[in-house]
Amino acid sequence: MNIAYWIVAALLALFYLYGGGVKVVRSREQLRPMMAWVDSTPMPAVRALGAIEVLGAIGLILPPLTGIAPWLALPAAIGLVALQIGATRVHLSRGDRRIALNTALILAAAVTCWLATTWL
Repeated sequence: MNIAYWIVAALLALFYLYGGGVKVVRSREQLRPMMAWVDSTPMPAVRALGAIEVLGAIGLILPPLTGIAPWLALPAAIGLVALQIGATRVHLSRGDRRIALNTALILAAAVTCWLATTWL
């Protein structure tokens, strides 16, 4: 289970570090081609979502890696599940039915939740 956790958590962390980092540093015009929803969302909220994604990624990796409060990996994974459920709702409310990536991220984060119980 330990190896499985590190594989899934590392992939999720890489995805969220990139996605969150992009939301934190890029302008609305740079984000628009990838994320149409930024037009109807205030930039401070977009930046906050990016920061939450980066913190979630760090929470998946750093606590178990250092051995300091490794149980924090579970709340980080739960937070990423909640984040993607919200993202799916935003997509569906806008009439965007392309939620395959969101669904895959929900499933990967849910598996990470289960695997993170190793440190409880």
